[in-house]
Amino acid sequence: MKKALIVAPSWIGDTIMAQPLFARLVERHPGLQIDALAPRWVAPVLRRMDEIADLVDSPFGHGQLSLKARWRLARELAARDYDAVWVLPNSLKSALVPFLAGIPQRIGFTGESRYGLINVRHTLDKAALPLMLERFMQLAETPGAALQRPLAHPRLRSTGADQARTLGELGIERPARVVAFCPGAEYGPAKRWPAAHFAELARTLAGRGYAVWLFGSPKDHAVAEEIATLAPGCCRNLCGTTTLDQAVDLLALSDFVVCNDSGLMHVAAAVDRPIVALYGSSSPGFTPPLSDRADILSLKLDCSPCFKRDCPLGHLDCLNRLYPAQVAAACEKWIPA
Repeated sequence: MKKALIVAPSWIGDTIMAQPLFARLVERHPGLQIDALAPRWVAPVLRRMDEIADLVDSPFGHGQLSLKARWRLARELAARDYDAVWVLPNSLKSALVPFLAGIPQRIGFTGESRYGLINVRHTLDKAALPLMLERFMQLAETPGAALQRPLAHPRLRSTGADQARTLGELGIERPARVVAFCPGAEYGPAKRWPAAHFAELARTLAGRGYAVWLFGSPKDHAVAEEIATLAPGCCRNLCGTTTLDQAVDLLALSDFVVCNDSGLMHVAAAVDRPIVALYGSSSPGFTPPLSDRADILSLKLDCSPCFKRDCPLGHLDCLNRLYPAQVAAACEKWIPA
């Protein structure tokens, strides 16, 4: 096998958790060129993976079918002459373009009745493979074979030159001590620690000599402004002002990171930053930060994890009752004496 394609997930965190699969494929197939078909919003993290040679833009939004556009994309992929494709999402739509492109080996889980579209089919045993990382890594094996362990943690590249360039582009000097907060979560409010709690933690850490950088998308700018207003003089709101590439480098420069269960949590883990990860409606049993330097805080209430975007009971106790003092105590592990 000389040339392979990856159909990447549509979420930043999921894409990062697939990186160890790419490393294993290169290890097992020396000289293999791996390209990735990916939506443009996850492309920056793929560019930070040493195993990915080229990117092909996937122009489709969540749930969008667009048969004519998929046929055109299939013709483009056919011209690239791939030997195999790993289809990471489990949807029927994600397997359609590789099938239309005539890529000989189309590898993935059977998923949404994808018989024929996927011709090297794995059957998912959720109990045996509880972690998303494990499910991706299983696709490197022959169907039915046991998953080879141990499993590596995801890694993204952020060199000193990358970081210096990003600081220069943004006109930022790194403070002597800096902590990153990631207060957003694309999935929904039930994964977001309250702004008032983030602000109280920011005031506490500012008293210990830390500047606080706030990271997120343009959608997170308003909540970050609320945090900055409640913690005057403590925070720099970078939500929506950096590219994802730049966020990778700035997170890599941080002393430690406090974050919700979000894509940026997985970025921070993949650049090997110490993490305090806050879980509400979701479960660290499926998509934890894959790092030896991550502390996971979850109250494990009877009603959680519910996996809902909004609290179905209306109180969001899983996060409201996770108090700033508890999080500050977890941060102490990463603060020099």
